[in-house]
Amino acid sequence: MTETTATRKDVRTLWIGIAFSLAITVAIWALDPLLANIALLPDQGVSWYYWKLPTPTFWSRFSAWGLYFMHQIALWGIIWYSQKSKSKYTTGLHKFNYWALGLNAVFILLRVVQTHFWYDGLAQDVSIFSSQGSVIVLLVWVLLMENNRRGLIVGKKAPISKEIIRFARKYHGYYFAWATVYTFWYHPTVATPAHLWGFFYMFLLLLQGSLFFTRIHVNKYWTFVQEFTVLVHGAIVAYFQGMGLWPMFAFGFGAIFILTQLYGLGLKAWQRWIFIGIYVLSALYVYNGRLIQGALEIIRIPAIDYILVFVLAGIFWLIIKLMAFFKNRSNTEVLVNG
Repeated sequence: MTETTATRKDVRTLWIGIAFSLAITVAIWALDPLLANIALLPDQGVSWYYWKLPTPTFWSRFSAWGLYFMHQIALWGIIWYSQKSKSKYTTGLHKFNYWALGLNAVFILLRVVQTHFWYDGLAQDVSIFSSQGSVIVLLVWVLLMENNRRGLIVGKKAPISKEIIRFARKYHGYYFAWATVYTFWYHPTVATPAHLWGFFYMFLLLLQGSLFFTRIHVNKYWTFVQEFTVLVHGAIVAYFQGMGLWPMFAFGFGAIFILTQLYGLGLKAWQRWIFIGIYVLSALYVYNGRLIQGALEIIRIPAIDYILVFVLAGIFWLIIKLMAFFKNRSNTEVLVNG
């Protein structure tokens, strides 16, 4: 029987995973009234994370950090096993995909339970910028990995060597697993609009991270959905912060879509121009009467991200050279001592 998209196990699993992600997000919303008696300190500024206990306990810390480390180490172990087994991409599922899917589902449920017993996440002990920064690097890492396929700006490839791209692809799973699991355990499962959308986004990233070595894992439309979702999440978070910065996030990430992600979808030129036209007209409408301010706001996020692509590439280049140096030194010592 000829395999179709509808009969592919990886595609069916993706849709089941999305439904599970949505169901847990709804459950977080439904259970939120049970947290109404939690007393929190007043907001103390941009570097302050509001949703943490004023007086943490041993169990609030131990439960958050203990479960986080178990989740993190187990997921890294599964990734290591998958690479060691030299698996090929398939439209089905490998046994380690089942392990990862089950592991993430169990710890997602445990996180909800842990919040309602002890509330705190990792936010009690680490900076809010560590959580935000981990996701920023993840998004920049994707831009770097996709350079050879879709280019960096308007379809043009950045001058980044294939060796660096191979390194980024080989090790991205470990970093992405850390960024998603760390960010997931950073926040308690409360139901503000920003948290709900953020958790749903994290669930999608964990789902993607569970489907490695499947064809859907590298499907350009599915990977685009995850990249684009950060636009919605960033705009929602900024909107509810009430400082009027939501257009910077919406149109800043939108600029990356127009300049980069759009060229990975295989669209015709006239189709791309439709998206470009919608983007430009929307920006003109929102920034009506303050176009210079708008241009300066819009350029911030893409400028930072594109600069960070080259910074990250430089870090990878240095790591590759150091690895080669120590490998050659080790081989030389073996020859001399042998």
